[in-house]
Order: sequence, then C-alpha cells, then structure tokens
Amino acid sequence: MTERFVLAATQIQLSTFWDFAETARLLERDFVQQSLIAIALLGLLGGILGPLIVARQMSFAVHGVSELSVTGAAAALLAGISINVGGVIGAVIAAAVFGFMGNRARERDSVIGVVMAFGLGLAVLFLSLYGSARTGFAMLTGQVVSVGTGGLMAVAITTVVVLAGIAVIYRPLLFASTDPRGAEAAGVPMHWLSVIFAVLMALACAQGVQIIGALLVMSLMITPGAAAARLTSNPVHVVGFSILFAEVAAVGGLVLSLAPGLPVSVFVTTISFVIYLVCRWVGQHRTYATR
Repeated sequence: MTERFVLAATQIQLSTFWDFAETARLLERDFVQQSLIAIALLGLLGGILGPLIVARQMSFAVHGVSELSVTGAAAALLAGISINVGGVIGAVIAAAVFGFMGNRARERDSVIGVVMAFGLGLAVLFLSLYGSARTGFAMLTGQVVSVGTGGLMAVAITTVVVLAGIAVIYRPLLFASTDPRGAEAAGVPMHWLSVIFAVLMALACAQGVQIIGALLVMSLMITPGAAAARLTSNPVHVVGFSILFAEVAAVGGLVLSLAPGLPVSVFVTTISFVIYLVCRWVGQHRTYATR
C-alpha cells in the first residue's frame, strides 16, 4: 500500500509540474512559436560551430565573448539604442580583439581573461548608471519567451550570415583546427582564419545571450560539440551529432520549461549535460572494447 501511495503521489506531482494540456495550449501562442524557431536556429548555430570551437580549444573564448556581449548591450541600454545591436557590436569587438591578440593558444586564455575583466567592469558601470539591476540579470539568464518578431528576424539573419561564412572558410578552417602546423606550412592564412571564425562565433554568441543568457551560452555552443566528439572522429558525423544534440537540448528545454514556468536555461543546460555524460560513457566503453 505504501509503495502504491508513493507512486500515485509521484505521478500527481509530475502531472502538476508538467501540465501537458497547458504545454499544448502555450505551444499555440505566437510568442512561443517565435521562441521555438529562434532557439532552434540558435541550436543549429551551436551544433555547427561547436565542433570547431572544441577542436580549436576556444571554449573560454565563447565565455569571454558572451560576457562582453553584455557589456555592449549595457552600453546600448544606457545610450538608448537597440540592446541586440549593442550586444552584437560588443561581441564582435571582443572577438576581434581575441583573434588579433590571442592568435596562439598559449597566450589566448590570458588575453581573454584580461579583456573580459575590463569589459565586465564597464558593464557594471553602465548598468549602475542606467539604474536597473533587473535588466542586467535578464541579460545573464536570457529572455527566450520575449524574443518577438524583431528578435526572431535578428536570429534568422545571423544564422544566414554565420552559415554562409562557415561554408566559405570551412575546409581551410578544419585543416587549421585539426593540423595547425601542417596548415601553416601549406600557406593557410592562420591569423585571418582565426579572426574571421572568432567574429562568426561572436555573432552567434550575441544572439545566444539574448535568448538563453550570457552565463549559459556554452550549453549550446560547446557541450553538443564536445559530446559529439566523444562518439566519432569523422568530421561530418561529428557535425551531424552536434546539431542533433543541440536541437534536442534547445527545443526540448524550451518545451519542458513552458508549463512549470521555470527559466528555459535550467532545462537546456540539464539536457546538454546529460547528453554529454551519456556520450562520454559510450565513448569510453567503445575505447575499452577496441583495446
């Protein structure tokens, strides 16, 4: 009797926490559909960029660019212009600085740390002058349910620009990412590839800040790519798995967050983390099986 009571109570709690009828009702709303499309596009960007970010050891750069996107958004807020535009400008400037000053991996982390500390100090100043700590918190945690038509259009344009840029530089960039010495000996323009990729990554990160927040952009820009790399070394397969994992985390996280009314970031990061743990476990067992 006790076990049946516990099971019934658990089912009631789950049905209350995830009200499927409420979720279905919310999915019919225009603003939710816009949010779904926006976060799906962000998942696509994260899935494509993630493997290259991991291969180029730029995870910390993603964090730095995302945080400095907040600086640009805070400056735009104070100046009375579009937050999205300010975030993009801040992210691109940060990425360009990282690309020019930290082209080599051994010096990249220190450059990012120095610039990020200065940029975050400016962000605190701008938000203090504006007089709204709540706005700063929203930039850190995201506002996916308030994307709107303008935000969706910005994400869509960014997606087209980033995908077009990656399509142009993908082959030499992949070569430079997997065999930097060989690429440099072959005459590949390593420095400019680094800067161009950093700017494309910054554009994606800036939109991610608007949707899921600066603190959690890495859950879509890094985790899916890192998980996919655990399953295979084939570049095409890695990108395919990375896109799949990013979309599951992004869209699934948003859908699960609707009925409870909790921040989407909680679910996106949890799904991404679980996927990574499973892929890590599968990769380790495949390695042991081949020995």
